[in-house]
Amino acid sequence: MKIFSKSICFFLLLVVSFNLSAQNGDEEKEMFNKGKDRNQKAIDEAVNGWWTASMKTHQKRIEWWEEAKFGMFVHWGIYSLPAGEWKGNKVSGYAEHLMRKEKISRKDYLSLASQFNPVDFNAEEWIKTAKNAGMKYFIITSKHHDGFAMYDSKISDFNIIQQTPFKRDPMKELADACHKNGMKFGFYYSHAFDWEYPDAPGNDWEYRNPGGDLGLYGGVNWYDLHPELLPKAVKYVNDKAIPQIKELIQKYHPDILWFDTPSKLPLSENIRILKAIRETDQNVVVNGRLAGTADLMFGDYRNTSDRPAEFYPVKEAWEAIPTTNESYGYHKFDDSHKPVSFFIKLMAKAASKGGNLLMNIGPMGNGKFDVKDLNILNGIGKWMSVNGESIYGSKSSDLPLQSWGVITSKDSREFLHVFDYPADRQLVLGGLKTKPVKAYLLMDKTKKALKIKKINETDLSILLPVNCPDTINTVIVLEVKKPVETAGSRLLSARIPNRLLAFDAVQHGKDLKFGDGKATRYDVENWKNTSQSLSWPFRLNEAGTFKLILKYSISPESEGRFILEDKDFKLEGSTSPSQKNFEVVNKESGIVKLSAGDHELKMIPLEIKKGELMKLMEIQLIPQI
Repeated sequence: MKIFSKSICFFLLLVVSFNLSAQNGDEEKEMFNKGKDRNQKAIDEAVNGWWTASMKTHQKRIEWWEEAKFGMFVHWGIYSLPAGEWKGNKVSGYAEHLMRKEKISRKDYLSLASQFNPVDFNAEEWIKTAKNAGMKYFIITSKHHDGFAMYDSKISDFNIIQQTPFKRDPMKELADACHKNGMKFGFYYSHAFDWEYPDAPGNDWEYRNPGGDLGLYGGVNWYDLHPELLPKAVKYVNDKAIPQIKELIQKYHPDILWFDTPSKLPLSENIRILKAIRETDQNVVVNGRLAGTADLMFGDYRNTSDRPAEFYPVKEAWEAIPTTNESYGYHKFDDSHKPVSFFIKLMAKAASKGGNLLMNIGPMGNGKFDVKDLNILNGIGKWMSVNGESIYGSKSSDLPLQSWGVITSKDSREFLHVFDYPADRQLVLGGLKTKPVKAYLLMDKTKKALKIKKINETDLSILLPVNCPDTINTVIVLEVKKPVETAGSRLLSARIPNRLLAFDAVQHGKDLKFGDGKATRYDVENWKNTSQSLSWPFRLNEAGTFKLILKYSISPESEGRFILEDKDFKLEGSTSPSQKNFEVVNKESGIVKLSAGDHELKMIPLEIKKGELMKLMEIQLIPQI
């Protein structure tokens, strides 16, 4: 009888639990729907009114930005003084996230501010350094996630004038230096994160607020799951974020405003902030990270992911934000600085795909630039002083991709950025049907003509100098009559290495996604079923033998079989799980012989045993000469 009673009680408990779970699920669904309705109302109001009206002047507003192509991003704050160290311990990751990573209270952060006295700061020197590097616009952190204003703010006493011995307004000095030197000027403002303000998202160690690392109140969707908390965030937006943004606009008259981490606030609040900006100044450029959906960007241009090595396709105007090492704020333990060549090539790659490069520097706490950063800037500036014409105001070319480098286009000129200088001096350009007028080195002020030879109807070769003029990126100017007529698929080379990036593949099937473009993430992801595949059409003017190398990453959920095939070969391969995420594999898949003519390399999954086949980055075809 007791056993039966216990069974009945257990059954009743299950029923009650199920009903409570269903009830909670219904409530959660209702909350999400209310949040969805709130966002949709904000979208409708914007699209049917003020935002659409503001976009009538969009092209005029971003004209200078599209011409500029190259800018300096600066992360500088009181976190630059400890520079990745707290209480004698090294703090890894972004130095500007020190307050969050070490769970520092507002009081202790003010103690740090009392030591911040960058007496070596010289605004004129900073801006001239940026200008000499070839940069055309300058954006600096007026307030980062720590909530500390690096200017004389009348809205909050948490600022550089009231809390540091420096007692100067570096934002005003930088704005004045930019205007003096013909540099466009702007601010980064952290609108969604604010770790010092009791009502703002992000600080979960002192205020138990949502939006932080602990994932309180449902994590990223806290404002839908707990709408009772939203009034606090609205109060922060009303009392600090919007007033400070308006203060920056009215006090310094910036050309551009830059925002980040919009997911910490509901879309309705982000749209409301943009509306306040447009009501204050219709001409200021606003980046795309302030507000938007997967299908609709409310800003003036889109931002790709941070610290890119390659770029995925973007339809709108876009901008990438690399940094000299791996931290945006100055980190004295981070010596992972990339070489000058990385940034010169990255800038050319961005311009060739229609994008801008906003390159970040993290100045030191004393107000000086790190010598390692200065060496990078000086190296870029040296190249830009000769070749800047191939970047500024350029657009993506209509010509196909090339194996030796990239192409930018401007007016009646195609700028050929040669990364891999051909040993036989014959630079083969594929896909140009229009007859060229002249070719010459951009660095040659006399514009001495280089010999051009037509190979066939769509391809030509340019005879380059015996000695490589620039081992990083030699720029050839090819003058052509407009309109430029192109034909044929990408031409591969039987003499130099060929990289077929996953970003450049034709996608077949649904739901394949691009990785963020970082050094280990320039991949195609979400490869989870056999109906998905990739292909690369290309041509060869001569037969050749190639080593085929796959570069991809795997995780504990990667396992499957696939084939690589072309009309001339068929190879089978497989992937196995890794112990960690994003473990990069360079795998030689075989030696293949390819005939002259048209080809289509296909990568087709045969079986996917676990979550994902792989995250493919690129396929290399290395000539075996």
